[in-house]
Formats: sequence, structure tokens, C-alpha cells
Amino acid sequence: MSLLPISLLILLTQLPGSLGAEMKTSLQRITTNACTLVMCSPLENGLPGRDGRDGREGPRGEKGDPGLPGPAGQTGMPGPAGPAGAKGENGSAGEPGPKGDSGPRGLPGPPGTPGPAGKEGPSGKPGNVGAQGKLGPKGEPGPKGEAGTPGIRGSVGAQGPPGPKGEKGDAGARGAPGSVGVAGNSGPQGLPGPPGPSGLPGAKGDKGASGDTALRQQVEALQKQLQNLQEAVSRNEKVELFPNGRRVGNKIFKTGHFEKTFEEAWKVCAQAGGQMASPRSVAENEALQQLVIAENKAAFLSMTDNKMEGKFIYPTGEPLVYSNWAPGEPNNNGNGENCVEIFTNGKWNDKSCGERRLVICQF
Repeated sequence: MSLLPISLLILLTQLPGSLGAEMKTSLQRITTNACTLVMCSPLENGLPGRDGRDGREGPRGEKGDPGLPGPAGQTGMPGPAGPAGAKGENGSAGEPGPKGDSGPRGLPGPPGTPGPAGKEGPSGKPGNVGAQGKLGPKGEPGPKGEAGTPGIRGSVGAQGPPGPKGEKGDAGARGAPGSVGVAGNSGPQGLPGPPGPSGLPGAKGDKGASGDTALRQQVEALQKQLQNLQEAVSRNEKVELFPNGRRVGNKIFKTGHFEKTFEEAWKVCAQAGGQMASPRSVAENEALQQLVIAENKAAFLSMTDNKMEGKFIYPTGEPLVYSNWAPGEPNNNGNGENCVEIFTNGKWNDKSCGERRLVICQF
């Protein structure tokens, strides 16, 4: 049985853990030693011990009832952290929670880089034909275009009434004499010409043999005829250089397969004994048109306006008695069109004399 008073034990239980236990043990030793000298008061509810005066130790009393628990002591200092335990196993996945409300719409992000072009899709069906729109305002006339290709020859129209006689033009400059052609073969003897006028009497010559004068006259006449025949044959040989031809009345139009400038064509026709074509009627113009169609080339005519711009005349200086200008012609385009060309449709156009065109001569 403890010799410490109950009040002291209660007090010791209120001391911190290890300090209270140590003080309790020390006080029990002191109390036990003191009880050997003086008589200690009996514990509450314990049996009275024997009188210690005889020096005997009395019997130990019975254990008393436990006292009331003392008040809880102050929490001691936390001890050092223990070692970390092993990681536990993952728990089972919980069920998904309910869907939350949509948050506010964020600001638009910057545009992304364009992706590669996709494959071309199939062609769509043609749309319905729309209503015809209103006619737009009439545009301004455009610049004059180049001369088109000659068209197909049209049917011959009715001959128009003769125009008024034009004014007589100035005489043209005399052309340079052509070179003398090669003498041709002698032709057949022509008919004798009319007798010429009597010449002046000559000086009396020596008396010759009878009949010399008549023979000499015959020889001279034959020589003159021979010269005329040679000139005619030469002209005929030159005309044969132009295989294609058309006859209209007393005129013959002939052409070769070559092209020349106006000046070169003039010389070629003059050397052949003719001149460049000068149509003076619808029939003559149609004959020239047939030659142009056969060659499929435009050809030069003989008329020019070198004397006065816009006033075309024949080589003889006469004004035109017939013309077949294309619409809008002559217009002196570029201020250098002083010659005339004929198309395959029979129409005329003023043209630069330096161009090369088909050569047609008139005989």
C-alpha cells in the first residue's frame, strides 16, 4: 500500500509524463524511510496496521480502491517522425462526376496558317441561263483596220450612169526612153505603103547602068519593112513573157507570176511595148479582177495622185473616167499612198508605191 497521501498522488499525476513518474518514485522512497521512524497515518479505507512500538512490521493492508483519475496532463512534445510506410495500392477509380456548366467563351485565337490546297472538286452543274441584259451604249468607232483578204467575187451589178466629164489634168512628165530590145526574127513582108512626098532634086550623079534607081528604091523599101517586122516580133516575144491574159475590145491585159514595185512594173511594161493596166470601164475592171483572182495577189494599176493629193489621173494626165474604190478609200493612210492597187474582189485601194504587187500590163 502506497504511503503517499492521495492528494499528493493526484498532484503527481498532473505533472508531465517522465517528470511525474520520477518524482513519484523518489517521494515513495522518502516516505517509506520516514515511516520506519514515525507512525504514518492509515490510508483511507485501509485496515489499521499493528502497533509498531514492538518493532514488528505489521501486516500489509489490502489494496485500496483506485482513486479518481486525475486531470489530463499537458500534451507532450511531438516525437520524431517515424519512417515512411510502404506506398499503398491505388484505390478503385471513382465514378465520373456530373458535367459542369460551360465556361464563358474565350477570345478568338490568331488565324492559323492555311492548309494545303485540296483536290479539285467535280464540276458543278451548269446554271440556268440568265435574262438577257440591256444593250450597252454604242462605243466610239475604232481605228481603221488593215485591209482584209480579198473576198469572193460578187455578181456583176447593173452598169451605172456615166459620170460627169472631169477636168482635163496637167500633162504628165515624159518618161525616160526604154532600152532597145533584142532584134527579133524577120516577119512576113507587109503591104507596100503609100508613096512618100517627092524629095528635093539631088545633084546629078554619074550616069549609071539602066534600071539601078528602081532597084535601089525597092531595096530601101524592103529594108524598112524588115525593120518594122523586127520591131513587131520583138514586141511579140516580150509579150510572151506574160502567159496569162484577158482581151476586152481592143485591149489585151497580160500578167506574169512576178511582183514588182510601181516603178519597176512601169519599166517592165514599157520594155514589153505596153503600159500598166488602166481600166476605164466595168468590163475592163472585171477582166483585171479575173487575172488577180487567178494569181490570188493584188496588182498595181497605172493611176497615181503624185501631181495633186487625192486627185488620181491616168499616165496621160487625164482624170479618171471610171473608178471602183473600196469603202472609205482613198484615204492616204500614213500620208504616203500615191498609187492604186486592185483586190481580188475588184475594189481599189490607194497604196504606197514602194510596195511590191502583181504586174499586169496593157497592150
